[in-house]
Amino acid sequence: MFFFRLLSRLPLGVLYLFSDLLYLLARYVIRYRKKVIDENLKFAFPEKSEKERKAIRNSFYRNFTDAFFAETIKMLTISEKELRRRFQVINQHLLDQEVLKEKSALMMAGHVFNWEMAILGVALNTEVTAETVYLKLNNPFFNKLMLAIRTHFGGVMTEKSEFRRSMITMRSKPRIIHLAADQRPPGKENRYQREFMNRPAYFFEGGEFMAKKMELPVFFGTMTKLKRGHYRFEFSPLATPPYGEDLPHSITDEFCKRLEENIRLQPDLYLWSHKRWKI
Repeated sequence: MFFFRLLSRLPLGVLYLFSDLLYLLARYVIRYRKKVIDENLKFAFPEKSEKERKAIRNSFYRNFTDAFFAETIKMLTISEKELRRRFQVINQHLLDQEVLKEKSALMMAGHVFNWEMAILGVALNTEVTAETVYLKLNNPFFNKLMLAIRTHFGGVMTEKSEFRRSMITMRSKPRIIHLAADQRPPGKENRYQREFMNRPAYFFEGGEFMAKKMELPVFFGTMTKLKRGHYRFEFSPLATPPYGEDLPHSITDEFCKRLEENIRLQPDLYLWSHKRWKI
């Protein structure tokens, strides 16, 4: 951990030099998950030429190494001032006002770069408690490292297997619940299949279940990259109770629609290397 803290003290501009090297390795030497990326992009953007999809793939490699190395490492020690300069949170008050009225609020977003920075950005900008549900990493050291990064500004992290117990306190301790709602559920989980970026995909529906069971408002987080190392994360209402007459899967369907719109705005920011569409 000491080594990563030392590395994190370097200016982000210096960390980007290491990221540039990793980018070259990922793109030209290792060709990291190239077949998976190319297949995902071919289905997602059939209207684009092979040249256009290649440009998205190459930009993805750049964003991938920037986000997973330089920016994530920097967040371990980043100052409040620098994070505010680099990461804008728009409409945070929409969620805060729900919690201040003694009602928890759900925030749903996808794996659009840099979602790790969004965890810190929300924790820094909110006036209330923000809890993020996460999947535990298999490697204990890196799991501990990521927890240290994600809680740098006081955000609460709850492992998915522990979240059911945490749900019990949602009425007595209102808070923001942050869900990365485009994770691919394992076969043993209850899951919903629908079209996503022109292919069938499975989705968790924990957010839908919670919102409708507890009559919670749901918000979507749209990510925009302004320039290297600078992002805007904007909240907008996704679903509002009461839900009595809503169709099944209405919240998940609306989430998928919003996420597709976010992806199409800047397609190189999505995690195309993930085997998201494996059925």
